[in-house]
Amino acid sequence: MAEPVPTTGDPAMFSHATLGTNDFPRAMAFYDALLAPLGLTRFHTDADQGHAGYAANPDASPQFWLMRPIDGGPATAGNGATLAFEAPDRATVRAVHAAGLAQGGAEEGSPGLRPHYHADYYGAYLRDPDGNKLCCVCHRPA
Repeated sequence: MAEPVPTTGDPAMFSHATLGTNDFPRAMAFYDALLAPLGLTRFHTDADQGHAGYAANPDASPQFWLMRPIDGGPATAGNGATLAFEAPDRATVRAVHAAGLAQGGAEEGSPGLRPHYHADYYGAYLRDPDGNKLCCVCHRPA
């Protein structure tokens, strides 16, 4: 993998999140399209080892990684796990959701307000082609 990146120093930030895939080329195409509206681009690819990294800034965290499972077993989706990407506005939530569906993602909740979380929670849910549950959310007012 790439060299470790410096942290932001914010104790609430994640260093990185990783999802497994059983079809590395398909997953890269899916996430290339899904993450583009968020300004996250693939900055590292090692097809032989089966990992790819995405970030807004490849020299800092947080980062998102796709990987073939290190143990050689099949990738499986976590029961109860959801990886959420934060969007700057509601239009971006809609764009991310549309991009994911166009790349073979499965619908899990169309874009809309989810006031049971909080008044301005605007989110959309889908599953990637490996079955991982994803969310794109904006916490700001319209």
